[in-house]
Amino acid sequence: MRRKPIIFLVVPCFNEEEVLEETYRRLEGKVLELVKAKKISARSRVIFVDDGSGDGTWEMIEGFKGKVVGIKLAKNVGHQNALLAGLLYTKEFADAAISLDADLQDDVEAIDEFIEKFRGGAEIVFGVRKDRKKDSEFKRESAKIFYKLMKILGAGTIEDSADYRLLSKRAMEELEKYEEVNLFLRGIIPKIGLKTDTVYYSRGERFAGESKYPLGKMINFALDGITGFSIRPLRVIFLIGLGIFLISILMMIYILFAKIGGRAVSGWAFTVTSIWFLGGIQTLALGIIGEYIGKTYSETKRRPRYVIEKIKKR
Repeated sequence: MRRKPIIFLVVPCFNEEEVLEETYRRLEGKVLELVKAKKISARSRVIFVDDGSGDGTWEMIEGFKGKVVGIKLAKNVGHQNALLAGLLYTKEFADAAISLDADLQDDVEAIDEFIEKFRGGAEIVFGVRKDRKKDSEFKRESAKIFYKLMKILGAGTIEDSADYRLLSKRAMEELEKYEEVNLFLRGIIPKIGLKTDTVYYSRGERFAGESKYPLGKMINFALDGITGFSIRPLRVIFLIGLGIFLISILMMIYILFAKIGGRAVSGWAFTVTSIWFLGGIQTLALGIIGEYIGKTYSETKRRPRYVIEKIKKR
């Protein structure tokens, strides 16, 4: 691309008033710096998407001056839908969008390299963490398990890549064609298939406030990723069921011969253990099947993923 590209920074926000002033200062400063260096167009902007916050987040966004656009969603629809709302709005005006979190853990200085990769021809640029030294041991180990599991299930996620990424206008247009209600962008975007590249960066500490992804939300997020991009759990259930069925046939043959030979011994331990084992397998199987049925139910209703209540432009 010979001309200076129009770049929008898309930032989903949910109850971020403690950090938002600093986020605005740093991001607008980065945009102005890049405009001055003639790396991007002066029409570039920062988009804050308020995901139905209950604090003063939207009021702060309305008060921001300079190269800022604000989008207020009618209610809280979750991080992934809020991010999608910002991206789909952006594609009408920008050559590319870079999404990042409001907590300033994503290295703002890495934006320069994202733009270089884009100007070099990449349609999608993934931000990948160099390491997880600042995470707790539990978070490091759970992340390893998650990415290994996603790889086994064939979900195609990029390891140690979150939602810090660049999408070209073309990539955003292709993303719009994916109409899932249960969004898992980390799984969808690698499936787009356009030319990709990678930027490695160090993730910092949260500037202020508390994480909006506690353990419960992280588990739900992982479940969305697994059940949204692979039917292998259903196949595992089938194989487990087949295995138990074959074992039960062998047990019946054994019991029959034991009865004929007069060696049958009544015992409660084996019976109780079998009941608990089979009951647990059945409950787990029903739970997994229920996840898939629930997602199918949500998808068939075709309800809107978000409603934009208000847009604040410069």
